[in-house]
Amino acid sequence: MSDDRFTALWVESTANNQFDQRIIERSIDDLPEGDLLVDVRYSSLNYKDALSASGNPGVTRNYPHQPGIDAAGVVIEDKSGRFAAGDEVIVSGYDLGMNTAGGLGQRIRVPANWAVALPQGLSLKETMIIGTAGFTAALCVGKLLHMGASPSDGPVVVSGATGGVGSFSVALLSHLGFQVAAVTGKLEQSEWLSSLGAQQVLDRNTLSEPNKKPMVKPQWAHGVDCVGGEILSNIIKSLQYSGSVAACGMTGSPSFQSSVFPFILRNVNLLGVDCVELPLSRKEENWQALATTFKLPKLDAMAETIGLDQVPEHLTRILNGHAVGRYVVDMQS
Repeated sequence: MSDDRFTALWVESTANNQFDQRIIERSIDDLPEGDLLVDVRYSSLNYKDALSASGNPGVTRNYPHQPGIDAAGVVIEDKSGRFAAGDEVIVSGYDLGMNTAGGLGQRIRVPANWAVALPQGLSLKETMIIGTAGFTAALCVGKLLHMGASPSDGPVVVSGATGGVGSFSVALLSHLGFQVAAVTGKLEQSEWLSSLGAQQVLDRNTLSEPNKKPMVKPQWAHGVDCVGGEILSNIIKSLQYSGSVAACGMTGSPSFQSSVFPFILRNVNLLGVDCVELPLSRKEENWQALATTFKLPKLDAMAETIGLDQVPEHLTRILNGHAVGRYVVDMQS
């Protein structure tokens, strides 16, 4: 294959509003305009990638499309002058993999201000073990710490604990000394969650049932919610005084029911977390934390490494709720 050709996952619309995924060869000339051309060495799989690859118009409007909201690789050229050829960079968020050709291709071309220099202390592969999911988990934990959360406060509940954000949150909170209660619909993964640091594993049914009471007995010091819906509602109702919950997902539902009582009687905090449009300076700070104080000692144990040809199968697994942990894509294999 010539230097201007590369391999990518290609998603296109077919008859009856179906979406076909296949691995194709593309040309660099097919990529959108941009300052920064990157040789992608690693990518990762996220729920948003599964939505994009299955035709969700809330994520990707125009097809055919090269998805992938995460990319780590080596700069080929940068017309802006911000990076030099050979620099190692991370690109995530903004429009990458949504309506701009993404990291599930061996080449991307993007604005230079979408990229962050690889921080010392992390390899390109490690950044994709972390990926958008781990990056989001770190933002959630960082917000809890900013609000004064301390291990001495009591247990922290994490919903959607076997998913990418949830599992990384469990591991990171445990690494920082917190007691963690992991909530999951996959109780068969209890041993794995315990290995990540969960001291308690709960069936999601314990938090997913509707409860009309405005508040219930205080149970959790803080929380990370990756699900939304009734689970988020029930976490808010059961937070201890001055507790906080960082909300970052909606795999259960984008809406939830609550009253003002937990907020004005227990002084609790609902913290929204976004990683897509986060200013670049904040992204750099978060990656620096992930390379130092937030770096997990056994990152390799957090993810399974797959090749690009395995991506369609694993995206289906994610979309159907059968995924566990993180999937790193070796783009050179």
